[in-house]
Amino acid sequence: MSTYFPSPGEIVRKWYVVDADGQTLGRLASQVARILMGKENPQYTPFLDTGDHVIVVNAEKIRTTGVKSEQKQYHHYTGYPGGLRTEDYRKRLARKPEKIIEDAVRRMLPKNKLSAHMLSKLNVYKGDKHPHEAQKPQDLKLEVRAYGSGS
Repeated sequence: MSTYFPSPGEIVRKWYVVDADGQTLGRLASQVARILMGKENPQYTPFLDTGDHVIVVNAEKIRTTGVKSEQKQYHHYTGYPGGLRTEDYRKRLARKPEKIIEDAVRRMLPKNKLSAHMLSKLNVYKGDKHPHEAQKPQDLKLEVRAYGSGS
């Protein structure tokens, strides 16, 4: 008996809408990354992109725990000498909250050639409106666990 691998035509991709209002950044990002990878599907294969599309709304209402909102910083290097750029979490949340969620999810995806294709199925929006009504996305309720509950 041979192992079953789904062909690209057999993969049916669903669309999900996730509301980030009141969600913790890391917990939301890890659950969204699992959906993008396809680990929630029974036909999951590590070397194929079997994941679904995810739309995240209310990105500006994401929260962090502890003192991350005061201490967390984002760095990127321009490639030039002295080109290290740093931005605080609060400034990025005010300027571009979508980028915070995209970066968190990107860093939780596998570090291979499939990650760019998986990330292209993520759409993050600032408000509660999105232009993907034609795809008939389903609401996805993620588990909201209390911080420090231990369960």
